[in-house]
Parts: sequence; structure tokens; C-alpha cells
Amino acid sequence: MSFIYEITLKGTPDAQKAATDWFAASPRAAFAAVPGLVSLDTYVSAEQAVADPYNNDGRGPLLIVVLEFGSRAALAGAIPQIVASVGELPKGVTATGSAMERLYYPVAGETAPASLMAPLSYVVRYHRPADDEDAFRENYIATHPVTQADLPMIRSVMCYLPLDDLNHPALPGADYMVGNEVVFDSIADLNTSMKSPVREELRKHYREFPRFTGAVTHFPMDRVRHAG
Repeated sequence: MSFIYEITLKGTPDAQKAATDWFAASPRAAFAAVPGLVSLDTYVSAEQAVADPYNNDGRGPLLIVVLEFGSRAALAGAIPQIVASVGELPKGVTATGSAMERLYYPVAGETAPASLMAPLSYVVRYHRPADDEDAFRENYIATHPVTQADLPMIRSVMCYLPLDDLNHPALPGADYMVGNEVVFDSIADLNTSMKSPVREELRKHYREFPRFTGAVTHFPMDRVRHAG
């Protein structure tokens, strides 16, 4: 496991360049210098659409920035500096900041979790509310990642659990219940996995989740590592 702070930038598609320029101009260097940082990644929407038979959520956020730390204490200590380093956002761009625990799962018959190395992620986030959040998360973690591990060509599986008590008042949280990320070498590999019987088994799990009424989003995104 590790602990992460996720900064998500949203806006109209014409603000994409402004968002990536914002990151390159100042926060990238400031984030990379935060004490205790393990890794720094950015995610942008993949150009090619995913062939998911059940979801088509269009383009993802303008930019997701993920700062990873080795402990909850390190993350908690770093958040004020991270938020201060965000600075002024481009016109028309909004941001959320969410502290989360990241859990890694073994894939493809391996006994140890695979590290986050491959560059294409299917980023999934479940938003509140649910009738019983704890029951929802327990069901999700018990059923989904262990099945996702059998997706063809899968490289990594991760789940994200919110740490709302660490969120900073200057950057509102995204109100997640749980997050998920499945990782592949390419969009073609992800699309192959979407045609597999494992995808149908995951849909079966979805239909059996405890009741929730919040939004759920699925975005194929290209990841770049900047530090770590």
C-alpha cells in the first residue's frame, strides 16, 4: 500500500493546453521537491476511445496529478505544502484535492502486487452517496480487484480508499467512495480485455453491489511519471 494526494483539474476541452502548461510552469518542480515524495505522476485523456461495452463517459479531466507517499504521516505532513504549491489555476479551470490510501493487488497469477509501470490506465471513481458506504467498499474490494487480476494483458490493479480527514479546506475533496485503476501497456490491450469473459464477470459484480446513487466514471488515461 501507499498514500496519495490526487489533484484533478476540470474545465472545457479548450483549456487542456492551459492545464498542462500550468503544471509545467511551476507546480511540477515544487511537487517533485516535497519531502517524503515517492513518485509524481500525471494523467491525461487517451486519444483513442476505450471499447467498454457498458461505459462511455467521454473524455476525462483535463489533468490528474498524483503524488505518492510511503506513509499516512508523510502524506499528512506534505498536504499543506502541496496545496500551497498549486498556485493560481488557469482561467475556467477548477481543481479538487483528495487524500487516499492506494492498495495494490497481484495480477495474472502472481503472488506479489505488480508495481505501477505500464502507461495506460483505466481510471474509475465511485462518488457518494450509497445507502451504506462501508458495505459498498467492502463488497467492491472483495469482488472487483481479484477478478480484474484475470483480465487479459493486465499489468497492475489498484484500489483507492478516501482519507477525508486529511483533505485541505483550500482545495475541496472530490467526494469519492472508492477508486479503482487497471493498467495496461496500450489502449489496444485495454480494449482486448474489454471483450473478455472477465469483463462480463465484473459487470455481474456491478449488478450485485450494495445500492448507491452517486456517479461512477470510467476514463482511459495516459500516465507519465515525472519523479520517483
